[in-house]
Parts: sequence; structure tokens; C-alpha cells
Amino acid sequence: MNAGRPTRRSVLIAGAAATLLPQLPAPAFAAQQTVTNTGQPYASYWYPDSLPSGTPGAGITWNSLKTWTADADSDLAFNAAAVPLAARFTPTPANSTARSGQARIQSLVSFGPTSSNPSQGAATADYYALTHWSYLDELVFWGGSSGEGIILAPNAPIVDAAHRHGVPVLGNIFLPPVAYGGQLQWTRDLVQKDSAGHYPLAAQLVAVAAAYGFDGWFVNAETSGGNTALGTDMQGFVGELTSLAAAQGQRVTWYDAMTVNGAVSWQGALNTSNQAFFQAANDMFIDFRWSASTLAASGTKADGLGRSRYELWAGVDVESNGSSTSVSWDAMVPTTKAHITSIGFYRPEWTRNHLPASRTPGDFHAADDRFWTGRSLDPSKPDGTDPWRAPAVSVADRSTVGGALPFASVFNTGHGLRWYEDGVVTSDAPWNHLGLQDRLPSRRWVVWTAGTRPTVTFDFADAWRGGSSVMVSGVLDQPATVDVYGSQLPIGDDTVVDLTFRTDGDGDGDGDGGGGVNVELAVATAEPSAAGSTPPYTYLPVNSVNGVRAVTDVNGWQTVTVPLTGLSGTLHAIGVRLTAADTSGSTVNWRLGGIAVRDVNDTQPPDAPTNLRITDATGGDLRFAWEAVPGAVRQYTLHRLLPDGTRRFLGGTCQCAFFVGGLQAEQGESEARFELRATGELYTASAPVTVTYTW
Repeated sequence: MNAGRPTRRSVLIAGAAATLLPQLPAPAFAAQQTVTNTGQPYASYWYPDSLPSGTPGAGITWNSLKTWTADADSDLAFNAAAVPLAARFTPTPANSTARSGQARIQSLVSFGPTSSNPSQGAATADYYALTHWSYLDELVFWGGSSGEGIILAPNAPIVDAAHRHGVPVLGNIFLPPVAYGGQLQWTRDLVQKDSAGHYPLAAQLVAVAAAYGFDGWFVNAETSGGNTALGTDMQGFVGELTSLAAAQGQRVTWYDAMTVNGAVSWQGALNTSNQAFFQAANDMFIDFRWSASTLAASGTKADGLGRSRYELWAGVDVESNGSSTSVSWDAMVPTTKAHITSIGFYRPEWTRNHLPASRTPGDFHAADDRFWTGRSLDPSKPDGTDPWRAPAVSVADRSTVGGALPFASVFNTGHGLRWYEDGVVTSDAPWNHLGLQDRLPSRRWVVWTAGTRPTVTFDFADAWRGGSSVMVSGVLDQPATVDVYGSQLPIGDDTVVDLTFRTDGDGDGDGDGGGGVNVELAVATAEPSAAGSTPPYTYLPVNSVNGVRAVTDVNGWQTVTVPLTGLSGTLHAIGVRLTAADTSGSTVNWRLGGIAVRDVNDTQPPDAPTNLRITDATGGDLRFAWEAVPGAVRQYTLHRLLPDGTRRFLGGTCQCAFFVGGLQAEQGESEARFELRATGELYTASAPVTVTYTW
């Protein structure tokens, strides 16, 4: 299909079908959707009912949504999300311009191609590993094409990561324009009625979302040629879909394309041509042709309908220029009065896609931080001269680090160049799997210092566990406090905080970086006095050049347990303060590898999984399955036990099924042995269960 974008109004047309990412390399993690229980599972996609004429292209499977059943879905175990949608709260904003309760943000993101999109990650670190979830209210799994399928269910890892951060994920229904292969019959198929006047595909869509564990649907009807009767049927369909979805805790977003008379005519506004669809759905994405006046009128109209104006996402196309896009920000999120509407970003994965093919994870995160945080790279200190009004400037960040203890993070971003366990590389293969992503800091990166501000980034050259750590680098000519988490965690008599850290170049095991770096835990039991103010931190010694606290060294990483003695109530903020003993100008490179807040005796590992088995094998391509462990489990990890006794990490997942491809026998090996473990919130691992495979 033509990858060009002939007019502004066709940005969604070309974008969905023609500018999806190229096919990812065959992963060690994932696989193809087929009608048999073999091979690699891929993310699912369908046509509403009737299929195109001819035969599908290589690697494409044509499926009808109308005939789908969960029982017959052989890949459902690989594609069903496992993490429930977390509750969120809003800490005191990091700056005086960020607001809560006003504009929200929706993102339409293409994470991969429609077909051959791995279910459970891939053997490459080159991935749009979204981490700025705290500014998002809704994520749309964007994609679809006339030659593959036009209804897409999101990959389980994306849903698991989003849910961990409190963000709902919508599947996509894309009825393509005729110019891009769209057939009006597919629209008619979608809105067909049964003898009782109901819409069977509405019920089917809700059933799919419930089985797959995501949160609803984005409806994008752009196939022209319809009439008023079809428009009326579409209104009825959207209304019934929304009603059925609500009963399952799901949502529906309508895209401003089809109008009530059945024609496709992008309005760039909420008006009489599309308000019936807005009233039938939960919210609406307004096409990019909006102006300041049409958004103002749209907000007023939503108010008059008894709806929130912030249920209108004003489309901002960032596919081509990202954070260099020229946007009339005051038309949506003015700084001197209430926000007008919410924001709908189209294709913010520009932060990855615009980089050269040689891009690294660090390159991607630098561009992504620029997009979400702004040019200052510190949401507490926005750059007022930056023409790109980053989300952190206007929208207050949210956090899910609340509720009962324990809480832990190893700052795993969901992709990496290697896999680390206790500071040791257990797989040197690049990887991505967003389901393994931790709950990450919601504002990145706030640094409080009277001196030179150090650089704070996710770094992939070393890690305690997973694929990344937090690197603080620069000249510490004054003490620097880095905000790590906004939280609402209870403090009891036995609450402690574990910090795992190291300093590059530090070879003596005392954690002081050789040049002398004092580390203190910063904790606050109250919110800041005002937006943009420093949390009222109490500083507790972790290590010091005077040896105040003992440090345990494991593979060059120090882990220190700090009791919160004398503190009570709620832990509202967690940070670290670094002070260099030598402030004459030497550079410090300090890594934070892990953090945990727990009760002192809370170290019990989860139970071991049961019934580990290989459900299908073709050569070195194996499907594994097991029974879920009762209680809280963060993830499952699969290793291969090699003949020399070493363990090689093969992958991890939140699901109870996993695919590994391309395995080969080691020299002299007659059978391969595999070990599966359940991992708890504190990264304690269960006893292993094993299974063997005879070559």
C-alpha cells in the first residue's frame, strides 16, 4: 500500500495501513497466530465477518471475528493479559503549570505490523518501550490494513505494562478508506443485526476484550459510500457496544470520520454531524483539522450535552516531526485559563522511528524523555522558551505506587541489550518484553540541587536485574537529591527500604565510588507545600565515607537495608541524595539498580509453578505451559540448564504459556533441560520446576 500521506485529512488513512513498523526479526520470545496449536503465536487480528477475495500474502492469516470463540483460540494463553488495571493517584504536581482534573492524554501507537506481530516480545532491544505512562489516560493499539485484518487486539505485554501503571488499553477497529482497500461490506458486516435487532459483533468485540484482558475499542470508520441508513446502524452499533462494554468495565472511543448521514467527512470538531456518535461512546478523537475556534465550540457543546469537554481528544499528529511539531497549544491547554479539551497524540512512537537504524535504547529514551518531559528534561523546571509544550508542562503525573506493602522495582524498562540477574549477565541476547517492565518513576527526572545538575537516565550498559538501571552522572559540586517515586505507601513499625546501587569505577566494595560519594535515602511523610516545591524529605544515611552503615557487596553491587525508624503514617516520596566528598570537579557515575519498601520480615518467595509441560515442539521451536501460582506473582522466568551447569535466561512472561524458538542441542547433549520459576514482588524466586526435551 502507498506509504504516502497525500493530504492532511488522510493522516489516519495512510498512517494505519501504510506506515506501520516493518516486520520485527523472528524472536526468541514469540510467535504466529494460526488455526493449529503449533509455532509462534502472534497478536490477533480479524475482519468483521466476510474475508477479502483471493488468498492472503505470506505470513498473513485471514480470520473472521464473527466466528471467533475463546475455546477455539489456540493462542489465547499467549495473548491474554494477566495484570489487572491498577488504581492511580495524583501527587502534588511537579510544577505550577501542570494540572489534574483537566486535559488528559490519549496516544494512538503502532507497536508493530498488523500480521507477524509477536505475542510475547522479541529478540531485539529496538522497540518502542513506552515508559511515560504517568501522563497517559488511554492507549490505543493502532494498526490494521485491508490486506491483513482491520480489527486488532493488543499484545499482552503492552496491556500488562499499561495496566501496571493504571492505563487502559483499547483495541482498534479500522474500516479503511476505499483508496486504501476498504470495502463498504466490512462496515455493513460490523453493524449487522440479528433477528432481535441486536448487533452480534458488538457482543463479540466485548467478549474478545474480556478474554484477552484489555479495556475496550477505538472505532475508526473511514470507508466512504455509506448513506443515512448505514449511519443510523452505526449509531446503534456504537451505542450497544458501549453499553455492553460498560458492563465489563470496558470503554469505547469514536474517531471523527463517519457522520450521522453515513458519509465520511472529518469535522475537526464536535458538532451536529457527529455528536450522536460522541453521545453513544465514552469519548471522541477529533480529527486534526481543528482550529482554536472549533475546539472552543466543541468544548462548549460537550458542556451543553452534560458531558465533560475532556472526553474530547484533540488530535495532534506527531508521526513525522515529533517534538518539533508546531502545535497551537493554547487552543487545547492554555496556561492562563482552564484547559479547553484533552490531547490525542497520533503516533508518538516517532521518538523511536525517526532515529537512524543504528539507534540504541539510550538514544530512544533520550528522544522519548524530550517528548514527554520537555527540553529541560526536568518536569520541576520547565523551559518556558521551549516551543514544544511537553505533557509534563500541562498534565499532572499519576502514580500507582500505593496500597499495601511490599513494593519493589529494578527499573526494568521492558527491553535491554542483555539480561542480568544479581548483577551477572545470564543472557547476552538483546530482548524486549513490556510485560516485564517495572512500575517506573512517574516524573523524570526531578533533581534538587544548589549546584550543577547531574544527568539522570535509564542506562543499559549494566543492571542489577532485568536490562536497565538508573544512572546519575556528572560533577557533584553540591549535594543532589533525585526524586525517584511519588507514593502512598504505609509506614509500620518494621518498614524498611532496600537500596541496591554501585558506582562505576569503584573496585573496593565500599560503595563510595572510590572518589567518595555519600548516599542518603530521602523519604517524605507529607506532600510538598505547593506545586513545584521540594518534598519535605528526611535524609537517612545509607553509606558514607565514614562507614556509618554496613554495605553488602554482591557482584560489585551494594544492597543496604534502611529502617524507617521513628517515621509513621504514609510514605509520600522516595528519593536519594548524593554528596561527593571531593567537590573539586571529579565526575561521578552512580547507578541505582533496585529499590524495595517492605516489612522487615517480608522475604517469603512465592510457591513454585506446577504442571510445567511442553505442549508442542517442532525442532527447536517449543511451546511451554504451566499452572498459575496462587497469590501475588510478578512474573515467571524460564531458563535453560546447560550441560556445564550454567543457567541461561530464555525469557520471562506474566502469562502461563511461553514460546521459545530456534533452540539447538549443545555439544554432546541428548536432551535439553528447562527450569521455570515464579518471581514475587520483591524479586524473590520460587523453587524451580523442570521439564526436559529430547532432541
